[in-house]
Amino acid sequence: MTTPARDPWAHLRQHTSARIALGRTGVSLPTRELLDFSLAHAQARDAIHLPLDTDRLCAELLQQGWPAPLRLHSQARDRHEYLLRPDLGRRLDAASGERLDAVAGDGPDLVLVLGDGLSALGIQQHGAALLGAIRRALDPMLRLGPLVVVSQARVAVADEVGERLGAAAVALVVGERPGLSSPDSVGIYLTHAPRVGCSDAQRNCISNVRPAGQDLDTAARRLAWLLGESRRLGLSGVGLKDHSGLPLTGLPAGSPTSRLD
Repeated sequence: MTTPARDPWAHLRQHTSARIALGRTGVSLPTRELLDFSLAHAQARDAIHLPLDTDRLCAELLQQGWPAPLRLHSQARDRHEYLLRPDLGRRLDAASGERLDAVAGDGPDLVLVLGDGLSALGIQQHGAALLGAIRRALDPMLRLGPLVVVSQARVAVADEVGERLGAAAVALVVGERPGLSSPDSVGIYLTHAPRVGCSDAQRNCISNVRPAGQDLDTAARRLAWLLGESRRLGLSGVGLKDHSGLPLTGLPAGSPTSRLD
């Protein structure tokens, strides 16, 4: 009996969740791989449409010792409108703006914002734990503003939050667009001197934050390092490079590819 030829690529699968070395049956994918792909696609779609349970999230934050978060909403009235009109997710509705104006005082050093984004699943599963890791990593002398939770949030909505509160910086923890192997990924966006109209070039992004990606504690330490440099230099975005030396997931610290440029 002929022994099947060994796939020289198969051993690489242990190092990544990317779809490599899938094999074939004739000219087609094996049935198992096709079913796995269909499942991953369904999980990504579910992550986009899943509503954020803000009651549960806020209860978890209160258990961690955070003050009661301010619950705000973007101008996108529901998920359908949010997906069709990204611009509406970038601005707060009128009632939310009034709530922020009512609590604005001396400008804090940093405002932390949680937003559902394109993966409420990621925020539901990792949001509270990531906020805890961030609090442990930040300089205890920083003056934090009120904790904010925004529903139907796009990245730029944090600019308006920071501007209305007079914050020196804002850090948004938001669900990222799901991938076919990462429906629960979270991103952190840091903006110095936030104001409506800031461009993406004025932000620093820490991406793929999840237990199977960049772990929560490493991401929190990276944010703390970037914030310290942002305060020292008076900027964020393309002018602020990450030379923290923190390792990327799966790579040993100090290796040539374990640093962000």
